[in-house]
Amino acid sequence: MTTTARPAVRPANPNFSSGPCSKRPGWSLEALKDASLGRSHRSKLGKSKLQEAIDLTREVLEVPASHRIAIVPGSDTGAVEMAMWSLLGPRGVEVLAWESFGAVWVTDAVKQLKVPGTKATVADFGKLPDLSAVDFENDVVFTWNGTTAGVRVPDANWIPADRAGLTICDATSAAFAMELDYDKLDVVTFSWQKIMGGEAAHGILIMGPRAVERLESYVPTWPIPKLFRMTKGGKIDEGLFQGETINTPSMLAVEDYLDALKWGKSVGGLKGLIARATRNATALGDYVRRTDWLDFLAEDPKTHTNTGVCLKVVDPAIVALPAKEQAAFAKGIVDRLEGLGVAYDFGSYRDAPAGLRIWCGATVETSDILALTEWLDWAYAEARQGLAQAA
Repeated sequence: MTTTARPAVRPANPNFSSGPCSKRPGWSLEALKDASLGRSHRSKLGKSKLQEAIDLTREVLEVPASHRIAIVPGSDTGAVEMAMWSLLGPRGVEVLAWESFGAVWVTDAVKQLKVPGTKATVADFGKLPDLSAVDFENDVVFTWNGTTAGVRVPDANWIPADRAGLTICDATSAAFAMELDYDKLDVVTFSWQKIMGGEAAHGILIMGPRAVERLESYVPTWPIPKLFRMTKGGKIDEGLFQGETINTPSMLAVEDYLDALKWGKSVGGLKGLIARATRNATALGDYVRRTDWLDFLAEDPKTHTNTGVCLKVVDPAIVALPAKEQAAFAKGIVDRLEGLGVAYDFGSYRDAPAGLRIWCGATVETSDILALTEWLDWAYAEARQGLAQAA
């Protein structure tokens, strides 16, 4: 096999992790110099920072005034489970899953909450379940974008406006990169460490009027941990949606999130952020389509994500290998480029099919995606030559 020449140009930013994601272009610790450190998060300064984070989230994401926004503990996981533990129970539940995190919500619903009438609708990696078959008499829990599969719902047309149940949407790798229809989504969650490259441990919970009505009219039969409690005296705790967090947040992380939001405004807000992610994903997609050894894990082009793009090796000689050897081949490509400092953290998720997962969100520059593709071809050629020599 002919060896491909080692590329001359490296990505200027080698970080392609799908979470925590790359910091915004030009980020440095100087961005955190105004953090309210050593002060109470309940002080006037601390509360103003938290309220600013909520207000900027609403502005950049174009969240309608009808929906409340809260900063909650436990990253996106905490936000999703906060909604599930607080809202589910009065009607049947359908949980949709087509990747690793959706499977976690299935476990929560089926094995932990055990709501009567719970149904799990699970599709293989690379596919969506039949969305037309979802019964919206039930509450429906789903991920907008499959973080570990690179499969997203193309739109919200499958969700009826006159639904009886609530929709709880895990949007952690979709927010800031895709259009979300808040009229169709009663709960939306995400974490700071995803698309905007913030620091971990903090989640955002967005609740629409129908979710608030459920919160105030229904009391779950199971105990609600303090970290999940959103009511006081049977009414929604409005302070939670005004920066009065349930537990102590990191004000350093708050400052970092504020910096990311301000950068998001500077590049055109939601439309600008979506355009950046789409441009990155298009550049990577063009490469994949002209490459004979890689293909998308997502089978339907309408479901291709523009954030964590998941790829599989389709070289017949590699596909013919046992599963462990296929995984080792893909991992070898990742390890080779990580060892050279060219690119980091772009291997597939541990529960997903073996392959690559390359983050294309707005904080990544298209020039770095293009540079990475040349290195992928080189690393693949090196790995294939190694296999041939070993044989």
